[in-house]
Parts: sequence; C-alpha cells; structure tokens
Amino acid sequence: MPQLTWIGKDKVENHDKDLPFRVLKPNKKLSVGEDDNLLIQGDNLEALKALMPFYYNKIKCIYIDPPYNTGNEKWVYNDKVNSARIKKWLHSVVGTEDLERHDKWLCMIYPRIKLLRDLLKEDGAIFVSIDDNEVDNLRLLMDEVFGSKNFVAMIIVQINPRGRTLDRFLAKTHEYILLYAKNAELDSCINLIPKVGHSLGTYNKKDDKGIYRTLELRNRNPVFNRKNRPNLYYPIFVNPVDFKISLTKDTKHTIEVFPLNSTGVEGCWTWGKDKVAQEIGTLLGKKVSTGVWRIYRKDYLYDDQGNESLTKAKALWTESEFNNENGKEIVRKIFGGNSPFDYPKSVDLIKHCIKLGSGSSDIIMDSFAGSGTTGHAVLELNKEDGGKRKFILVELEEEIAKKTTAVRLQKVIKGYNGAMYPNGTGQGFQYLDLNGELFDRTGIINNVVNYEDLASYIYFTETKSYLDLGIIRNSYIGSFGSNNYFLLFNGIGKNVLDERFLKSISRYEGKKVVFADKCLLDDDYCEKHNIVFKQIPYELKKY
Repeated sequence: MPQLTWIGKDKVENHDKDLPFRVLKPNKKLSVGEDDNLLIQGDNLEALKALMPFYYNKIKCIYIDPPYNTGNEKWVYNDKVNSARIKKWLHSVVGTEDLERHDKWLCMIYPRIKLLRDLLKEDGAIFVSIDDNEVDNLRLLMDEVFGSKNFVAMIIVQINPRGRTLDRFLAKTHEYILLYAKNAELDSCINLIPKVGHSLGTYNKKDDKGIYRTLELRNRNPVFNRKNRPNLYYPIFVNPVDFKISLTKDTKHTIEVFPLNSTGVEGCWTWGKDKVAQEIGTLLGKKVSTGVWRIYRKDYLYDDQGNESLTKAKALWTESEFNNENGKEIVRKIFGGNSPFDYPKSVDLIKHCIKLGSGSSDIIMDSFAGSGTTGHAVLELNKEDGGKRKFILVELEEEIAKKTTAVRLQKVIKGYNGAMYPNGTGQGFQYLDLNGELFDRTGIINNVVNYEDLASYIYFTETKSYLDLGIIRNSYIGSFGSNNYFLLFNGIGKNVLDERFLKSISRYEGKKVVFADKCLLDDDYCEKHNIVFKQIPYELKKY
C-alpha cells in the first residue's frame, strides 16, 4: 500500500497522546435549555481529547468540513508540537506561496483524524468534505488511519452547477466527500435509503402488494454483444385451456406468471423467451407457445410489512438542494440578509450524510463547526421524524462560536423568518468552554488542580450533565435526581469523611454521595444516614 510522507509526520504521529485532558466548562448565558447537545468553543484537538473519557467509541456519525488548503482561507497552524521546525510555523497564515502548506495541513489534520476515529463506534462512519487541493493526500492519510479496507466511497457532490468561472481551463462544478467506516465489515455502518427521490422515477402503479414501478431487465453479457435481450416481458399471462401466452390479461389468458427464485419469492427472469416457455411448459405439463414477450420486474415502494423499500445511495450527488447557494441562502435568512460565511454547506447535504451514517437516537459530531450547519441539520431531522439524535460541535474561533454558531442554533431552536420551522424546532444545547488541565497526558491528576475543575469532572462522571459552577457551596457541588453530591478537597490526600463533616451536611435530604480520600465511618453508619462514600479520582479511567 502506498505510504504518505511529509515534513513533520514523525513529530505529529503521537501528538494526540501528548495532550493533557482539559475540563469543559458550561456557559449558561449562551446555552439554550438543558439538552445534551454540545457546542464547544476551543481548539478542536484539545476538545476531542477532553471528550475522550466520556465519548470514546460512542459517536455514530462524524461530518467535518476542514480547511481545503486553497491558500485563500487564512487558516493558521497552531498545534504546539515538540519540534523546532514546527514551532516556526506557529501563528503564521498559510497562503498560496507557502511551499510547506501541504505539510502544515497534513500535520494539522492527522492527529485530529486519529482522535475522531477513536471516538467512533465500531459501526460508525466519517464523512470528510474536501476539494482537489488535498483530496489525494487526504485519501492516503485516511487509508493509513482507518485502513484502506474501510474506505467506502469518494462521493462527488455538485456544489456549483454553473461551474467556477475563475478556474483556468475547466469550470469546476463539484467537490468530494471521502466516506470511511471504522469497520466496513459491519452492515450497520452505512444505511440504505428509501426508494424515493428524483433519481428513482415515478411510482404510479399499484397492485395488492402496493405501489410499484416496472423496471426492464437488461443483460450486458458479452455473449449477447452487450445489447439488451430482445422481446422479453413480464408478467405474462397463460391460457389454461390451450396454454398459449399473452402479453395482457384477458378473459382467455387468466393465469398470471411471475418469476420466482429458489425460495419461492418473486425475483426476476434472466432467461430468453425459449427457456421461459420451456420452464412454464414443464410446470404446466404441456408445451407452451414461445410467443413474443419482454421481461420486467416490479420495483415496490413498500415491502410486505408496509415499510419503505430501501436501496443503496449513489456516490454522485447532483440534487440542487446540495449546492452551496442553498446553504448561503439559509444563513442569509438567519442573519437578516448577511452571510458571515462565504460558502456554508447545505443543510440538506448534511442531513443526507446523517441519514446514511446514523440512526434516530445516535450522536453526530462535527469538530470544524463553522456556521453550525451540522447542528442545524440534526435539530431539523429530529423535528421531522421525532428522533432523539444529539450533536457535538467544536468551533475554534471564539467570535464565530459566540456570534455565528451559537446564534444560528438559537434561532433554529426558537424560529426565524423563512425557516423550515418558523416556530422553531425546540430542543436546546449546552455552550461549553475549554477550561483548565485536569489530567496530564498519562491520565494522572494535575498537582495544582483547582476545586472547580475536579468538581466539574466528578459531577459529569456521575450524572453525564455539566456542572453549574454558580451553585457550588463549600463542599456541596450539586444534585441530580434524589442524589446530592459533595467533594471534600483541600489538597491531594488530605480529605477525610467523618462524623463532623456529616453533621455539616445533615440538612440535605436524599442520598448523599461524598467524594474524599478516606472514610472514618463504618458501613452500617453510612447506610443508616444514607451516605455513599467514593474515592476521589486522581487517575483518569482508561478509555
């Protein structure tokens, strides 16, 4: 298999392992409701590492739209890698004249792809938008991280039907989405889609099994000179008296004959007319006239149980709603006529990816959130089908996260003029900032850890909810359901749960879960007073 090399590769191959584990701190002013949807502001590499203890192997579908490295995006390399050469790259804009721009881009994307793979479920899938500038490099990089056997498709997406007129020779109309599965051997990694849509024709016929269309069977076998077999038809109708065949059902030709496979289920014929006549004659016990017919099969819109019939998605996406103009128009409506992004992705494009890569209760991630199209798509899909999907978005730029991504999500949730759902989709999200370094790269707690960071980690570990730091009172860090949570922490190894402390929290009703280093109370005493003692986690649970 071809190996991709670039300047700095040996320095970033394990950079994801060198990062400390940071804490995620909620910002209530920018959040909406109490939903588990997340918008994280901060470096996406650090954010992915912070999420790892809680979401390792739990994300079903990832969509990312990283910088295409065109030289005009003004993206900056910011990863603090232990390399003298790479340190010289820090804080400098990557432009068209930069001879190392491809090396910088690969150094940026490689550790992020590694962490994204670790976050994916075993039957998860990742969709990566890209264009001609880095598609070849990205394909080799993805092969290395995911394994070439887990490559699913290079999807071609028509994003500009008119073509880019500034291109020198050909006006390009498309971009790509590289689709990889974590384990392509699992059928559940990519979904089939319902047999509806522009490319599937019109279903306007009906029988006792439901709505269907007829598709003529074709034969491309070289023996037949790559031509369709002539004069094939189905269904055919047989006269039970003289066993002659008709193309139409009438008062004489009343026996309708369909092709059945070896299990007796309706399938399709691939025989010529003489072979079909011979087989029908054998079945009926009498020689059958060969006649003239063509073979068709019925393509049903619904199966025998009334479920939509499914088919494979195509790798060429040309529908008009997928183009960038559609995405820009939606963003303009949200922001009152102005689009803070030149080429935001289409909501329908992301919806299509989500439908292919996840179910109605899965977690969807986008670590290059931008204007928030992925969150928008999840909110609308849940509104459409009653789903319970959750999204996790990460946006590096604070100004964009606060004034664009968060505002867009707020308006989709509450409604805006021209929206698909003018009254809003409902639901909500938590806005989170990256806070202090709780655990080091090895998973051992930071020697100078502060109380709030440790309390936040413990509360989320226990409840899967983010702690409102405003409610902390001395050792009390919050409640969830009927449980009250307490943290005794005044330096590592110095925290003791005893009767004196128990008296100080006696006013709290319900179960009291207390984190400390030691407990001087016996089990019977703790049970009598509804106390649960837990050891302070000085070491991160390995994911």
